[in-house]
Amino acid sequence: MEPRPLARITTLAVALAALLTTYLVATSQTSSAAETLLSQGRPALASTVESGAFPASAAVDGNSGTRWSSAVGDPQWLQIDLGSPQAFTKVQLGWEAAYARDFQLQTSNDAQSWTTIHTTNDGPGGSQTVTVNGNGRYVRVLATERATQWGVSLWEFQVYGGTPDGGPIVRVAEFLADCPFSHRLPDDPIVFPGMPGASHMHSFFGSTTVNAHTTIDTLKNAPTNCNPAEDKSSYWVPTLFVNNQPVEPTGTTFYYLGEGVRDEVIATTQPLPFGLRIVAGNAKAAGPNDNTISRWSCLHAGHVGSGHDFVNCPAGTMLESYLDFPQCWNGRDLDSADHKSHMSYPVNGGCPSTHPVHVPKLRQVLRYPVNGDPANFRLASGGGFTMHGDFFNAWPVEEMARRVNDCIRPIIKCGANGRP
Repeated sequence: MEPRPLARITTLAVALAALLTTYLVATSQTSSAAETLLSQGRPALASTVESGAFPASAAVDGNSGTRWSSAVGDPQWLQIDLGSPQAFTKVQLGWEAAYARDFQLQTSNDAQSWTTIHTTNDGPGGSQTVTVNGNGRYVRVLATERATQWGVSLWEFQVYGGTPDGGPIVRVAEFLADCPFSHRLPDDPIVFPGMPGASHMHSFFGSTTVNAHTTIDTLKNAPTNCNPAEDKSSYWVPTLFVNNQPVEPTGTTFYYLGEGVRDEVIATTQPLPFGLRIVAGNAKAAGPNDNTISRWSCLHAGHVGSGHDFVNCPAGTMLESYLDFPQCWNGRDLDSADHKSHMSYPVNGGCPSTHPVHVPKLRQVLRYPVNGDPANFRLASGGGFTMHGDFFNAWPVEEMARRVNDCIRPIIKCGANGRP
C-alpha cells in the first residue's frame, strides 16, 4: 500500500476528535435511553486485513485509537458474532479517513444467509449513527464502494440493543393476541366441515362468523374481535357448563411462544403457515391420565396446584385453563386425517426429523369466572380432562412473519401489536 500523505494524517486527527465527541454524546444518551452496547469484545471477522496491525477485533475493542483496515478492493466486510440472536436498534460506525461511500448493514442467524436492514449511498464517512430495526446473531457492514484509493477502515463498529424510551427488553420469545368470546355453536369446521350441528357445543373466540362452513377464504375476509385486529384466526374450545348453564371465560389470551426448544432452534423459527389447522388435547379422554397436555389451575391461588381435571379454587379466585399446541410442523400439510399428525411436540429440545420445521407454540389461556367445588362442572365434551382446543390460522402472512422475525427469533417479549 502507498505511504499515506500528511493531509491524510490531519484528516485522521479530525476524524478522531469527531469520533471522541460523538462517543461522549452517545455514551450520555445511552445511559438515559437504556440502550446496551452488544458488540464490544465480541468475536469479529473481516473479508481482508491490510496487515496484522489492523485486525477485525480492533473495531470492537472499545478503543478509539485502534482500527480495522482492509486490503484495497471492493467489496469488503466486517462482521460481529453477538453470541446469540439479539434485537438491535442502533449501529454506530466510526470511519477512519478511508471510508465506504456505499455500504449496507446486514444481519444473519447463520453467517451464511444475510438480510439487509439498511443501505447508505454516497455516505459522508466520519462518525455515522444509523437507527435500525434488526435482529440476528451476526451483524455485518458490507462496504460495496470505497471513497478513497485505499481500502476501508473502521475505528469502531458498535451495535446497540434496547428500547429508546428506557424500557428494558424482556428476554422471552413471545407475542400474543387477546380474543374475547364471540359465540357458541355445535359446529366444528375442522373436524366436521360442512356439517352444522354435528359437534358438541363449542365456544368460539376471534373471528365472529365462524360456523361449520368456514374456510380459510371466508376467515381472511371475516370480522374479528381480536386485539390486534390483524389476527383473523379462529380459536374454539368445548363450552364449560356449571349446573348445566354455559359459562364463558372473561379472560382469553392466545400466546405465541418460542419456549420448549433450545435457543438455536428458536433462532430458526418459521411463521405458522397461512391456513394451518391444529387440534390439541384429547376430546375422547376417559380420565385424567389420558390427557397430559391440558391443565387446570386457579388464578391468584398457586398453592392449589394444577391438574388435568377441574380443581377446587378458593372464593375470590377464578378457574384457569392452559393448553399448549404442538410447535413442530412436517413442512407439508396444513391438516391431517386426525388433525394432529402433521404436527408434533418437541423432543429433547428440538423438532424431530419427521416434523423438522419449528413454528411458534400457541398457548391458550382461558379464565372462567367460577370457583368452588367442581362437582357440578362439565365440558360439552365431558370431564375437565377432555379439554381441547382448535386453531385455524388466518394471520396475514406478512404480519405473522414480522412477529416471528421481531419477537420469536431474537427472544423478545412483544405485546399484542407485535412490538417490544
